[in-house]
Amino acid sequence: MKAQFDHTNCDECPIRHRAVCAHCDVDELEELEDIKYYRSFEAGQTIIWSGDQMNFVGSVVSGIASLTQTMEDGRTQMVGLLLPSDFVGRPGRDSAPYDVQATTDVVMCCFRKKPFEDLMTLTPHIAHRLLQMTLDELDAAREWMLVLGRKTAREKIASLLSIIARRDASVGQKGMSGQIVFDLPLTREAMADYLGLTLETVSRQISALKRDGVIVLEGKRHVTIPDMGRLMEEAGDDSDGGFLI
Repeated sequence: MKAQFDHTNCDECPIRHRAVCAHCDVDELEELEDIKYYRSFEAGQTIIWSGDQMNFVGSVVSGIASLTQTMEDGRTQMVGLLLPSDFVGRPGRDSAPYDVQATTDVVMCCFRKKPFEDLMTLTPHIAHRLLQMTLDELDAAREWMLVLGRKTAREKIASLLSIIARRDASVGQKGMSGQIVFDLPLTREAMADYLGLTLETVSRQISALKRDGVIVLEGKRHVTIPDMGRLMEEAGDDSDGGFLI
């Protein structure tokens, strides 16, 4: 897979304003450039196996990946999604805690791990931005605990659609006014796995949201949200809750 942007020019990076390098000045970007490289993964390909030694960290530039944990009896559970601009890896941690698999074709902007850790100690902008992203990830995890633990099937589907829509709008810097259009990156099977629902329930609830005019669906993946406020209400969230961070 080839990314649709110039790898040599950070200014053209679609996640530049949200990534770990978002607050870097020109000199700091040049230092990151020396330890940066890009990797592409096809849908279904494993990016990292749980327990693997990690020699890189990085950001998802395009595509979506899943975080999966395997229990002792062999059962697996999807525990998170990595969307564009999300950070992969933990400075200071040698091994991966989860399997990371490309759900769609994925492009990652990677940094060699040891030089990146060294650069963090010398570059407050990077360390501060990574702290912000870590706290944002914690907030997102708490939000997802609510989705899985307390919401109805319809609210779960609406919540997932709103999360993807808000991130798409944020990465594209499109704002939240007017209708939001995006391609759903997950199959209904993946949505069912992630939400703890059956495939039949996912299909039924998506059809109900379409029938009620909450979403417009062309084919199975092309989604239009005419009124984001209404979708947020269906999700049981405040319409002024802002972007998923």
